Amino acid sequence: MTTPPPQGNPFAQGQPAGQPQAPYPPQGGYPQQPGQPVFPPQGAAPFAPVPPQPTGRKLSFKTIKNIAIVIAVASIAIGGYITSRDDANTAAVGSCMHRGSSNDDNPDLEVVECSDTKAQYVVLAKIEGAYLTQTLASSKCEAEAKDFQYTYTESGDGKDFLLCLKDKK
Repeated sequence: MTTPPPQGNPFAQGQPAGQPQAPYPPQGGYPQQPGQPVFPPQGAAPFAPVPPQPTGRKLSFKTIKNIAIVIAVASIAIGGYITSRDDANTAAVGSCMHRGSSNDDNPDLEVVECSDTKAQYVVLAKIEGAYLTQTLASSKCEAEAKDFQYTYTESGDGKDFLLCLKDKK
């Protein structure tokens, strides 16, 4: 038959079984006053550990600058497209035109609805190609539209063309 292990601390040598060990004596000699800060015992950190920061990526000035440049270029391109939708290069036979400038070198023709009160001209013919002289442009319009009154040539944007126009009545 075996004997049961002794009760209490099995490592307490030389102490009678069943006798509790004495607790450690209190450190510091002053009791805690209410409302006073609690100081950690010696050897402990005076503050709680700081949680690790998330490893989020911060945007640098260079990245922000590049994003701003891309947005600016896209805005300019979209604005240019929207304003050029009614330019003379979008005109077709039967379109009505409005002259935005009195300057003969740059009349600033734009396509408008024929029912609009601003409509001044009607396109009789649109001919692709470059026509450098007024005589050449007029002879080409005579061949395409006999009752034309005005010619308008545009070149330089890669789409050279000639418009043969007459007054809208």
